[in-house]
Amino acid sequence: MKYKFLLFDLDHTLLDFDAAEDVALDFLLAEEGVEDIQTYKDYYVPMNKSLWKDLEQKKITKKELVNTRFEKLFAHFGIEKDGAYLAERYQFFLSKQGQTFPGVEDLLKNLIHQGYELYAATNGITSIQTGRLEQSGIAPFFKKIFISEQLHTQKPDAAFYEKIGARIPNFDKNHALMIGDSLSADIQGGNNAGIDTIWYNPQHLENTTQLHPTYEVHSYKDLLDCLDKL
Repeated sequence: MKYKFLLFDLDHTLLDFDAAEDVALDFLLAEEGVEDIQTYKDYYVPMNKSLWKDLEQKKITKKELVNTRFEKLFAHFGIEKDGAYLAERYQFFLSKQGQTFPGVEDLLKNLIHQGYELYAATNGITSIQTGRLEQSGIAPFFKKIFISEQLHTQKPDAAFYEKIGARIPNFDKNHALMIGDSLSADIQGGNNAGIDTIWYNPQHLENTTQLHPTYEVHSYKDLLDCLDKL
């Protein structure tokens, strides 16, 4: 077995963030009296993704992202709102969502049975990610859960992985794999830290970047087959 330590991204890899976000936004916007909820969501989703890209590139801070995104959303529709308050309400609703993709539990059980050590390595807000993991039922599969807010650094920074390595007994990055869907966070992060990567690409997206994942898979079966060959 070439690898021992599997570092899993959560959102869009194991946890269905889109489904969780959709439900949480429904609750938040309904609470705020929004009638045309879908129109608000259609503006919010791409705006939020753009803000997270800005955070990866250190153009904004996490606090700025969290406390202003809903203020910006309502301002787009000509309404003034307290962004920090809405952030708290959204985090509450989102933390109650634990949707996973089909086959996740079977995948994690299979990997543990084969002797791999599983770790969660996620960018995000602690209260949200811990809440969602509890709701999902997959938290017990991980030996440790690493969240960027707790580590005070985030993917793709090499420091994120250095701090993870320091917290895993007998960690050896030469026997570690970063597995995730994001080229800019997971694959770039692995490259920055000198850790091999698996790009989980279920939508068969084209890689138009200069980043080169060590392996690429399109399903959980592909992932298991890939590891079986190593």
